[in-house]
Amino acid sequence: MSGLVTGDAVVLGLQPARLPSRTLAVLIDLVVVGVVYLLVALGLAVATASLDEAAVMAVSIASFLLVLVGAPIAVETLSHGRSLGKLVCGLRVVRDDGGPIRFRHALVRGAMGVVEILMTFGVVACVASLVSQRGRRLGDVFAGTLVVRERMPAARVRAVPPPPPWLVGRFSGIDLSAVPEALWLEVRQYLTRARELDPVAGRRLAERLADELVARTGAPPPPGVPADVYLAGVVAERQARDARRAFVPPGGGSGSARAGAAPAAPAASGTEAVAPRPVASPAPPVSGPPVGPPPVGGPTGSSERRATGFVPPA
Repeated sequence: MSGLVTGDAVVLGLQPARLPSRTLAVLIDLVVVGVVYLLVALGLAVATASLDEAAVMAVSIASFLLVLVGAPIAVETLSHGRSLGKLVCGLRVVRDDGGPIRFRHALVRGAMGVVEILMTFGVVACVASLVSQRGRRLGDVFAGTLVVRERMPAARVRAVPPPPPWLVGRFSGIDLSAVPEALWLEVRQYLTRARELDPVAGRRLAERLADELVARTGAPPPPGVPADVYLAGVVAERQARDARRAFVPPGGGSGSARAGAAPAAPAASGTEAVAPRPVASPAPPVSGPPVGPPPVGGPTGSSERRATGFVPPA
């Protein structure tokens, strides 16, 4: 990796492109440019058939400079350092600080490329790239650029091998809260690389890790279970608990329990639940003298007053 330092003092970890990939990219670019130049030359030969020899020579030199020099410079400037060959090989031209190149960088690289690649058939460029620590040719040195690999191979993630089926669930009751993350990482790294280790050294490492797990959890392995199988079972239990913790919603509980607790939600929001009261049907009308309390605002007294409302004179 190349430690490129940006203007903000940030170190960029970029991998410089080496000679094989750069050579392939240059060959692809030369083939494309050669085909385009051949087509342009044929078209100009037909178009300039009536001109004199000096005019034909001037047009040929102009087409040569335009196609073989100007076109690559324009492509690298517009694509920020990615020609067709570099695009196919996953390369890009960047500045020494990791930023995108501009026209002046592409111009210097293109001008030096005529001498390095076209006139010397790539010998100077190959020697300079082999001598340079970052694989740069003379055009990159004078322009202050660097060709880096833009597509990096994805890191292969190794999965922890599962424990035997008869061991699944045997460690569901142990306490794993006291096991530090550094020990878990060491155990997972051992399980993913156990087949690459020496059998004797791997067995000793597994026994040491198993002893540390037993000291942290207080749960020794079942009788007859090897140390590496014990480690695989404990790691599987840890992964199962992490999966349950990740996919079970907060509050837990079954769906029926949550459904039963749903009616209590209005009370929690401040609204008191009131039981419904039975509504009595209206009483049928009764014939005869009215029975009941006196009219509102009426005097209270004898039964006559309540019946007729008449007050005799004093």
